[in-house]
Amino acid sequence: MTVLLFAEAVDFDGRPAIVLRNKKIELTILIRGATLANLVLRDDSEKLSPYWNVDRAQRATASPVKHAGALGHFLCLDGFGAPSEEERAAGMPFHGEASGREFEAVEESPQASGGSSVKLKVRLPLAQEDVTRTVTLIDDESVVYVNTEVENLLAIDHPLSWAEHATTGPPFLSPGNTIIDIPGTKCRVRPEKAGSTGKLAYEKDFVWPLAPLTQGGSVNLTTVPANGSSLDLATCLIDPSRTYGYITVLRPDKHLLFGYVFRREEFPWLMSWMNYSGDARAARGVEFSTQPFDVSHRETVDAHEMFGAPTYKWLPAKAKLHANFLMFYTRTPEIFDGVADVTLEKDRIQIRDESGRVLTLAATRPL
Repeated sequence: MTVLLFAEAVDFDGRPAIVLRNKKIELTILIRGATLANLVLRDDSEKLSPYWNVDRAQRATASPVKHAGALGHFLCLDGFGAPSEEERAAGMPFHGEASGREFEAVEESPQASGGSSVKLKVRLPLAQEDVTRTVTLIDDESVVYVNTEVENLLAIDHPLSWAEHATTGPPFLSPGNTIIDIPGTKCRVRPEKAGSTGKLAYEKDFVWPLAPLTQGGSVNLTTVPANGSSLDLATCLIDPSRTYGYITVLRPDKHLLFGYVFRREEFPWLMSWMNYSGDARAARGVEFSTQPFDVSHRETVDAHEMFGAPTYKWLPAKAKLHANFLMFYTRTPEIFDGVADVTLEKDRIQIRDESGRVLTLAATRPL
């Protein structure tokens, strides 16, 4: 690995990692998978990260630690969900290769306005793709910028499966306290999947955020249930009239807000993985992706479209695809209701709550 001058090489719970920081936030990136593993406010004495980390949550509750493997925000590429039988036989893992490969820090540098940037690269030998991920922080901003490039090494076009598996977990994910908002429109509960409970009615369509229950009635997916356990999945089409999609995860009791902004044309779908185990293993995935569900390449192509939107994206022969997103983590005013809208303008993010209050964050790099 390149010797790091402007970022710090660290051990994160036994995993090699890199830390980027500016005056406001600190981000830990694992070498394995280039996973975004931990994000904290520099001035937060509690060091509360919004990211899913089962090991740390179990330790905090004095529970026996059973190493979970996946954590935080990991990259599903080239695959999202279970591979086909033939792909599995050829060695392709669940959610593709990227999250299990060791990336190399090939370049890192300071930013002229402060902060730092690191470029991580890996070759996916099964998919025959090169992946380059650049993560940047700018001083005086509560924002992380992520650019990813995928290069097809083959001389044939093929359908690409790409999901940004952003996942929040305890203690940030808290029943009755955490509020999740997206600009969702038409949605569908995933067809039956091994392990799912069927609390939500399989394959039923709905309009965000009220999802149909198997026993009748509906449930608001912006909230985290306080009782019982369940495992369900549902996907939503991000509002096609928007240039940018967004995700926000709000803890009004802690006055903390975490979120993402991304181009809707790059990631038109958002799948919610609602793993409400009632303990430290709980997770809520807010997975923005090129396809509606976590299924094989063959299934995405066979489906072709859903709600009038394509269910897969082509990666042309010997070509490169780029996608960008940003994420933010900030304090909110004492009174700040559920998020009604997030907009990205020339040099700022504006977050409006349901009462019309506006929280503005500096964001000087374009998507």
